[in-house]
Amino acid sequence: MASTTNTSTRDIAFQGLWKNNPALVQLLGLCPLLGVSSSVVNALGLGLATIAVLTSSNLLVSLFRHQVPDTIRLPVFVMIIAALTSCVELIMQAYTYELYKILGIFIPLIVTNCIILGRADAFASRNAPLPAVLDGLMMGAGFAAVLLLLGALRELIGQGTLFANMHFLLGPVAENWQITVIADYKKFLFAILPPGAFVFMGLLIALKNIADNRLEKARKAHQESTSGSKRVRVTG
Repeated sequence: MASTTNTSTRDIAFQGLWKNNPALVQLLGLCPLLGVSSSVVNALGLGLATIAVLTSSNLLVSLFRHQVPDTIRLPVFVMIIAALTSCVELIMQAYTYELYKILGIFIPLIVTNCIILGRADAFASRNAPLPAVLDGLMMGAGFAAVLLLLGALRELIGQGTLFANMHFLLGPVAENWQITVIADYKKFLFAILPPGAFVFMGLLIALKNIADNRLEKARKAHQESTSGSKRVRVTG
């Protein structure tokens, strides 16, 4: 088994939430991302389920990393992920049944989500439990954040509302959370259907690339100005 690597908490968080975001950079888990992101409640439900499975699977893989031979590493990881996904599915079926019916096949398909197996193999199996849990939490949060943003955009443009049916996930306390942004809105079907998901996802990826390019230019400009100031002080 590979030796444990030392990665700072800040770097793990930055990798999961922005630099190596599983949805915007790695482009993993696109099937559930595009399939259920038609509303905020759907996105939040799947996002929380993914975070729970990703974090707990990273923890278990890290704890047993020295006991699992390389020859059966991946099958063991899949079994761990499948068991945890079944637990999450049963919990949702028991406490959020309406949302469970809406999400349908995408809950058990968490088992095949490349993000979860990828992090188990690439990070959790090579690191101590605490960094592994943090990596799972940050990667899951990065994926869930994109899910929520996509769900909010599609719900707003497609239906003119936000936070509709939140009681499916949070219970009676959220029955009145719906915000009607545009009254008497005639639904924009394209935003709700899968083609709209692809378009909005492409826009989010483009915006991230633009932001990264501007940040990189600002960083280089700062480095040049700093090195120029140092040269002036030396020659002076």
